[in-house]
Amino acid sequence: MPIRKLCWIIFAVLVLDQAVKMYIKLNYSLTFYGSDAIVDWGWFRLLFVENKGMAWGARLNDILPFISDNMAKLLLSIFRLLAVTGIGYWLVRATKTKTPKGQLVAVSLIFAGALGNIIDSVFYGVLFSNSYGQIATFLPSEGGYAPLMFGHVVDMLQFPMVSWTWPEWLPVLGGNSFSFFEPVFNIADSAISVGVVLLLLKTRKAAD
Repeated sequence: MPIRKLCWIIFAVLVLDQAVKMYIKLNYSLTFYGSDAIVDWGWFRLLFVENKGMAWGARLNDILPFISDNMAKLLLSIFRLLAVTGIGYWLVRATKTKTPKGQLVAVSLIFAGALGNIIDSVFYGVLFSNSYGQIATFLPSEGGYAPLMFGHVVDMLQFPMVSWTWPEWLPVLGGNSFSFFEPVFNIADSAISVGVVLLLLKTRKAAD
């Protein structure tokens, strides 16, 4: 499969991801817990959440408690840069071999999603003012909300399709409410998830 076609897939994901993130960032302040969503259709909510860590809001120093928040953020940004560089290198080499088309498309989606979140993590802190109780501005005269490499990933999509309360007789969970699917994510995360699923399906098919 020509690298040019894969570049169009990556470009399309990046443009859509960044356009939505910048629209949210430049038109809304952060959605705090308990406050109204920007859009609430019950099964779908549009929010504005900033993720300082990894997927689902986990932080590196949750795993390595002996490092500081700033060091954890820096290491995470460096790891993301190294990971996306490795994926990009593999993708270029794979187009020169007889790698199946589906596998190339899957890895392109993963690459695009990872790169989309890296842009937030590396550059957004410098490009935007903070969004706490206010709408952010682009290239503020007083400087951004964080140094290079210390930006936050913008998340906005939530699909709490089904909610329920666990029966009181259940240990630990009893009486607690639960929503499926509650995590807030973005288009880049979606591209990564779709890419991983496609890759697993293609790998399984090849093994059969």
